[in-house]
Amino acid sequence: MPTRHENTMSFEFIKKLPTPEEIRSDYPLPPHLAKVKEERDREIQEVITGKSNKFLVIIGPCSADNEDSVCEYVNRLAAINDKVKDKLILIPRIYTNKPRTTGEGYKGIVHQPDPNKKPDFLAGLIAMRKMHIRAMEETGLTAADEMLYPENWRYVQDILSYVAIGARSVEDQQHRLTVSGFDVPAGMKNPTSGDFSVMLNSVYAAQHPHSFIYRGWEVNTTGNELAHTVLRGATNKHGLNIPNYHYEDLNRLLEMYDNMDLKNPACIIDANHSNSNKQFEQQIRITKEVMHSRKLSRDIHQLVKGVMIESYLVEGCQKIGDGVYGKSITDPCLGWEDSERLIYDIAEYE
Repeated sequence: MPTRHENTMSFEFIKKLPTPEEIRSDYPLPPHLAKVKEERDREIQEVITGKSNKFLVIIGPCSADNEDSVCEYVNRLAAINDKVKDKLILIPRIYTNKPRTTGEGYKGIVHQPDPNKKPDFLAGLIAMRKMHIRAMEETGLTAADEMLYPENWRYVQDILSYVAIGARSVEDQQHRLTVSGFDVPAGMKNPTSGDFSVMLNSVYAAQHPHSFIYRGWEVNTTGNELAHTVLRGATNKHGLNIPNYHYEDLNRLLEMYDNMDLKNPACIIDANHSNSNKQFEQQIRITKEVMHSRKLSRDIHQLVKGVMIESYLVEGCQKIGDGVYGKSITDPCLGWEDSERLIYDIAEYE
């Protein structure tokens, strides 16, 4: 058992972090918010299973870097939600782990609760829970987050209503197995190569029971029938981005779903990343094209259950330390005015 500051090969063990049970006990979800989450979970799950015709809009900052600005954003979102809730379910993106293509740069609030300071994982775990719980308390909206690290799931299992598995994680066995133990919808993104088969194999793995080692335990899972696909575009061997949200792509995905023994066929379209060629303003056009495809085809309408949109208070992005409140310090995002207008436009399509 490593002791503090013990070096073992290339690992330096700094300090032992509290267990998920200890963190949840110290920063608990109040009982009245547990009931809010239970109701939200039910509503979102009914969309994935086809019991509800509402449309999911998973929207918010690329990375949740600041509690105050994130909660202000979610409060604004809640005001819109009251006006569109008969047609849409708005799910705020509160992404507390930020994947980096090269591993360099800001990795999210769990690593650095203050982006201008060194990593502090204990403070980060606390900041993550406090931000999610505050947003829920102030707005009644439960959030989506990306599970970049499977071992972190139990720190947030009581506060999330939706989880995304990223393009670089979807082929990883530990991610697939961990998702099989979730009780909330999990969107499995296509890998950066764009291979639909890899994505669907990940959904298959996540939907089935498994036995494996998790956080030092031998565990069994029952499978997560709410696991589904997310199309986020691809990158070819020359480094060029290729979109996969077009009508033809959706029909191809339908055919592949039909050939596999999968529960609850469902797809979410990520309007940014490789689908937009990282041009954040294109998310507006892309979302409207997806909505139009749903109108043209009954099958596509049943398959495509929602969209993902990167959006913040101020459009674009900034460098860490520039100090613009509510502006992304990672990927550029739509600004608030465009985001609000787009949400109302989506509701009109419905």
